Amino acid sequence: MSGERNRGLRRGLILCAALLAGLLGYLCLPPYEQPETVLDESIASIGGPFELLGTDGDAFGSAELRGRPFAIFFGFTHCPDVCPTTLSRLASLRQEMGEGGDAFDIVFVTVDPARDTPGDMARYLSLFHTPIIGLTGSEAQIEAVKEEFGIYAEQVPLGNGAYTVDHTATVFLMDEEGNFFSALDVHDRNEDAIARLRRLIDG
Repeated sequence: MSGERNRGLRRGLILCAALLAGLLGYLCLPPYEQPETVLDESIASIGGPFELLGTDGDAFGSAELRGRPFAIFFGFTHCPDVCPTTLSRLASLRQEMGEGGDAFDIVFVTVDPARDTPGDMARYLSLFHTPIIGLTGSEAQIEAVKEEFGIYAEQVPLGNGAYTVDHTATVFLMDEEGNFFSALDVHDRNEDAIARLRRLIDG
């Protein structure tokens, strides 16, 4: 029994020594270097020309946005949370900016043209008490502009013919020439979002 006990003790000591050697080897490795962040080249292709309908029912093209920077967001009027929260935040950021807060446009494009008529868009956007350009259109027109901005949107059935829409929640910031500048995310602090908007306005 004594021999078995000694052999077990030796095996335990060998295992501990191996673990210790492995730990020391790990600690002596050079620190891991984070690779340089490489921006996705696809961001350069965000945006492009489009033809939609304004809240007055008249044609509204991307050319009408030229000359002023804008923040563009895709959503729908029946959205229960993300859309009203995002639009309210953009209105609030514009107000917090004070002077210069009206130097950029806010653009809201529906991803649910079957339900969002120009009149529906006008009534919905009036709730936010700040100028917002609302755009809708035919299914084909909406699909085209979604493709230009890389927008994901998919209907989710709720039963009894009702549905909601899962969609991209990013706010794209575009310069006065219609080129992608940056983006706003729901997790951005207000001060960071305002700083980004000021850089957009300043060019």
